[in-house]
Amino acid sequence: MDLIALEEIRRLKHRYLRCVDLKLWNEFAEVFTDDAIAEYDTPVLGRTLTLEGRDAIIGYMRANLGPGMISAHTAGCPEIDVEGDQATGVWSLDDTIIIPESRLLIRGAAFYRDVYRRGADGRWRVARTGHRRTYEYTVSLDDVPSLKFTTTGGPSAGGSR
Repeated sequence: MDLIALEEIRRLKHRYLRCVDLKLWNEFAEVFTDDAIAEYDTPVLGRTLTLEGRDAIIGYMRANLGPGMISAHTAGCPEIDVEGDQATGVWSLDDTIIIPESRLLIRGAAFYRDVYRRGADGRWRVARTGHRRTYEYTVSLDDVPSLKFTTTGGPSAGGSR
């Protein structure tokens, strides 16, 4: 078992999630292969979102999870299999998206299924990612009148860009 590859892939997935939540789009782009594909189960949109290519993935995330959104993604319980310069992974996901402008909270869980490739530079990157929801719910923030955000975090709260 290649324990170094396993750790590098774990770090890659955590970097993916951190960059989304902190809106670090340039660093987020570095986690993907040029030809990466993402397929996200999005019940709130009523469809599976399919994005082809790194630029499409980054463009969508930048436009739809930008500075007006608050997000928190955690993934754990990884099942990673490595075969040479390719690997697969399954991760449990727990996420929260808050859209203050729409007064909406989206909460859910899913399982990611990923494919990773090690490039000529020796770095692992995401070649394919996507998740299937186990549940998702929405709550209007207007239904929770006592709810008050004491901080919204954001990129300046988490480090450098």
